[in-house]
Amino acid sequence: MKIIGLISGTSSDGIDAALVDIRKNRGRLQLELIAFEVYPYPKSLPRQLIDLASGFPQSIANVCHLNFYVGELFAEAAREIARKGRVPLGKIELIGSHGQTVHHLPEPKREGKRAIRSTLQIGEPSVIAERTGITTIADFRPRDMAAGGEGAPLTPYLHFLLLSDPKRSRAVVNIGGISNVTYLKAGASLEKTAAFDMGPGNMVIDGLVRTLTGKEIDEGGKMARRGKADAALLSELMRHPFIRRKPPKSTGREVFGASMVASILQSTRMRRLPPEDLVATATTFTASAISENIDRFILKRGSLHEVIVGGGGVRNPVLMECLAELLAPIPVQPFEAFGYESRAIEAMTFALFAYQTFHGQPTNIPSVTGARRPVLLGKIVPGASFNLK
Repeated sequence: MKIIGLISGTSSDGIDAALVDIRKNRGRLQLELIAFEVYPYPKSLPRQLIDLASGFPQSIANVCHLNFYVGELFAEAAREIARKGRVPLGKIELIGSHGQTVHHLPEPKREGKRAIRSTLQIGEPSVIAERTGITTIADFRPRDMAAGGEGAPLTPYLHFLLLSDPKRSRAVVNIGGISNVTYLKAGASLEKTAAFDMGPGNMVIDGLVRTLTGKEIDEGGKMARRGKADAALLSELMRHPFIRRKPPKSTGREVFGASMVASILQSTRMRRLPPEDLVATATTFTASAISENIDRFILKRGSLHEVIVGGGGVRNPVLMECLAELLAPIPVQPFEAFGYESRAIEAMTFALFAYQTFHGQPTNIPSVTGARRPVLLGKIVPGASFNLK
């Protein structure tokens, strides 16, 4: 089956779109990436989405509008990736859309006797199905949360499929807005997979760069390269309770977004640290949080032969160098060393989830999210040729 996977991550900079061919060979699923592209959001949209996710006051009318606006952009990305892959829309059987997370609250809030976890992704799947004519499966996180899980992380399912090995134990690290890790113990089953969020990925770095320079990212790690990590600030950041919290755990912009950037700027105001030092410290913070979590919660589970890194953080050489130094002598390599495109992994995940849900197969991993049981993820919006069997 040819399936499109779509996601906009916590960086809120654009839509990752992957066109994937998924088939079974001797009972094992095989994925072939036909085409991948990142379609940037219109210039004014990232700021709106970040403000919304950061809890800045918004009218419900604006949330309603953004849900359908982002849905239109996701539909356009689906059409474009099909064109890039030279596959007619009529030959594509499913779209799996994660959408754009605007809030994620995995910590239960008490409402009387009820403990309520919640999450909200926008990018209306009805719009995607209507514009493309393709059955769209979307909104994957809520069902896991309804079953008592944290709704994240979800990519470990694909990590296991692509990178589990009978003889080598691997940690698969994704550095997006948030960093997460999947531990694939040599020879272990899917049910024994361990995975969790570790702390910030690019989110604090990008937030500081945006506030201090007006630019969106530290391109190529150039600001961090010119600066020096401040030991006092780094020590303060590493005391954040989430870093040392035991898994299962997940987090988002609610914890490591605008409020943390404002806190960093406030706590260093009197010391007048140069912008380059602040960005260098945030970069070291991301690497240190990853290293700390691997040391505390992965190495005690067993051996670790290599660390495989994906996500946008791979394109920051300063971050990758810092991570390699902290994890030495364990080798750190990007997904590309194993034949996969780093940035495509998350979009491929949701193509796979669409396939599995369509075939009645659960894709959450209770040992990862804390859910009571495996469940089917996503909501199905019929396309033009949808048939109830």
